[in-house]
Amino acid sequence: MMLKIKILVVDDDPDIRDLILACLEGDFQVATAATGEEAMRALKKESPDLVILDYMLPDTNGTEICQALRRDPLLLHLPVLMLTGKGETEDKVKGLESGADDYMVKPFNPEELEARIRMLIRRSNINLDANPLTRLPGNASINRELEAKIRKKEPFAVLYLDIDHFKALNDYYGFEKGDEVIRKTGRLIISAVQKKGTVNDFIGHIGGDDFVVITEPDKAEAIAKEIILQFDGTSPSFFEEKDRKKKSIETQGRDGEIHAFGFLSVSIGILTNHTHRFSHTAEISSLGAEMKAYAKKFPGSKYIFDTRSS
Repeated sequence: MMLKIKILVVDDDPDIRDLILACLEGDFQVATAATGEEAMRALKKESPDLVILDYMLPDTNGTEICQALRRDPLLLHLPVLMLTGKGETEDKVKGLESGADDYMVKPFNPEELEARIRMLIRRSNINLDANPLTRLPGNASINRELEAKIRKKEPFAVLYLDIDHFKALNDYYGFEKGDEVIRKTGRLIISAVQKKGTVNDFIGHIGGDDFVVITEPDKAEAIAKEIILQFDGTSPSFFEEKDRKKKSIETQGRDGEIHAFGFLSVSIGILTNHTHRFSHTAEISSLGAEMKAYAKKFPGSKYIFDTRSS
């Protein structure tokens, strides 16, 4: 069964919210918010695929929310359809300049609304190489970033991250809990990079529980330490209360036997072009996977540098 596209409707007019809900709820999964504050909470909780955003709200305006989205790496590429009740050119221009992808004037035609939504989703899927769960750039973007670093011969470091025993948690609690862990991990990686990295650092989601950070060599260790600090502080919350008290869950391991698994940890393999001369991205991903696998042999959260020379 295919999951329905999730849409967040942000409008302080209950009649408009009800109208949009009536138009869309059969084909889409719809969540609503009446204020900017509610909208920001819903964006993190609901992880929508598209936002229908009113130009004017009681506590803020749609352009400010849109600008906030474009500053958030997880929400940067989220399609936004702006609604305005005035139909004035100035409002449309301000909405588009703030980062909205399209606009409609109220009152609107329900069939046109649905058509525009489907067009924006199609455009987003075509243009965006992003993981649908975290909205972080995916493999194509990661490779482009690495190719650019190799071509420019800039000094860089790559952190390859993997969550230890993620499969056990996913099997034990189910995929919804697993998705929550992935989303929170993506957010804390962003937080760690913002705190210890540079504005030019790149964060990607390879897939599953695998992430990558591309940064400057002298920032790599501080970022790794901050990721571990935040992850270890968050990890107990991934367990339900009864299991938190035991500090473990019991489920089948990869060997088919039942094992006890403690709180999740994170393994980080780090390599730089100080010690390696890379000519292709495949070399980087191969070494990164090797370092990450080596790190996973040790208990708890840890980071390991590849200090070998080419």
